[in-house]
Amino acid sequence: MSSTLYFEDLAADQSVTSSRITLTETHIVLFAGLTGDFNPLHMDEQTARQNLFGRRIAHGMLAHSMSTGLRSSIDDWAILAFMETRRRFAGPVFAGDTLYYVAQVQELRRSQSNPSRGIARVSMRLLNQNEELVQEGEDVFAVACRGGQPS
Repeated sequence: MSSTLYFEDLAADQSVTSSRITLTETHIVLFAGLTGDFNPLHMDEQTARQNLFGRRIAHGMLAHSMSTGLRSSIDDWAILAFMETRRRFAGPVFAGDTLYYVAQVQELRRSQSNPSRGIARVSMRLLNQNEELVQEGEDVFAVACRGGQPS
């Protein structure tokens, strides 16, 4: 059983690796239905065969969304808010790819508006089963300070 990690427990440059998930055809179809994004690159095998990758690709936002649900020690942080996210889509994701992320704390600072919380800026690299980079970017979290008081 893990314990809650507060802002004071975090360290700059600490690295975290997530659990893994295999993205399936079902994920792609359900995501298209949920978002209304039926772009032929994702849904039409005949059209997709003519694209750069020669087959259908998963939605970039699907892979990004799935990455936010992968389990890691970041889930043990006393997160108050997921404040910002940014991704660059570096490579294709296909049905059958197994994804995981490697994150690294880039910056830790006290919130200027509320010193009872800190801000953690984390770089994120989403990789496939071949350790190929498919997305990279950063997430920003508001993290509670121990006892809710500035230290």
